[in-house]
Amino acid sequence: MAGVSERKAADRRHYVVAGVEVAAPPLEPALYLVATPIGNLSDITLRALQVLAGADIVACEDTRVTRVLLDRYGISRRTAAYHEHNAAEAGPRLLAAIEAGGSVALASDAGTPLISDPGFRLVERVQDAGLKVMPIPGPSAVLAALTASGLPTDAFMFGGFLPVKAGQRESRLQELSGVPATLVFFESPRRLASSLAAMTKMLGDRPAAVAREMTKAFEEVRRDGLAALAAHYAEAGAPKGEVVVCIGPPAEAQPTDAATVDRLLISLSREMPAAKAAGEAARMTGEKKSNLYQRLLALKGEGRGG
Repeated sequence: MAGVSERKAADRRHYVVAGVEVAAPPLEPALYLVATPIGNLSDITLRALQVLAGADIVACEDTRVTRVLLDRYGISRRTAAYHEHNAAEAGPRLLAAIEAGGSVALASDAGTPLISDPGFRLVERVQDAGLKVMPIPGPSAVLAALTASGLPTDAFMFGGFLPVKAGQRESRLQELSGVPATLVFFESPRRLASSLAAMTKMLGDRPAAVAREMTKAFEEVRRDGLAALAAHYAEAGAPKGEVVVCIGPPAEAQPTDAATVDRLLISLSREMPAAKAAGEAARMTGEKKSNLYQRLLALKGEGRGG
């Protein structure tokens, strides 16, 4: 009998807020995408607590990290690891649990699930099976950094993590250089200085902000031009904590007369191959690279280039 009582106690679905125990209502079968705090555990929403306490399974990247949150609010639920290394095996098991009438809460280590985290394949599978997917919104490092950056927020693009290799990183930044929106990236502290230098090179010295340790005791948002930020972190070294970089949109290109563009193309073509010269001129003028490349070939044909 003691064993039965212990199992019933363990299966009690409740959470505790300010010393008050609150019963969690039953959940319908579905996959619940639960946003969790990015640092300060007080940022959890009441709805997120209800779902975490009421779910049959809490799937998470690292069960040890999520257990800290669950223990803070007196939640005793079964956890299961779901991350990029076991998604192929764990995903079908979670889907089967929902198909059998269960409820699964998916939580990342911090922030909103699926944002630079595994999970979209699981969402796809659940939706393809005709089952419900329910977002439980809450904290997001992307939005926290963006709103605190002092940069335009009417349009923004989240670029995740940039490639580690320098050449691939510069190529990716070149692709994004013309996006008319604030750019937001996650970055490793140890790569921050080199990434800021690459951003300066490929995007120009735009206004930017580096946000770190958001919602934590040593939260910091440093705002300056990209070049100044690159110089600061090159000298100061890798900062501590999670880092988000926000970069202002490109300045509106000023109309450039044809003669000025021709002189720019000729000058650049003396220092680099034609295709690269056209790309650099496109970045500087806002003109299409393909048009500039054809114009440079014409100039060379007239004996005026290179």
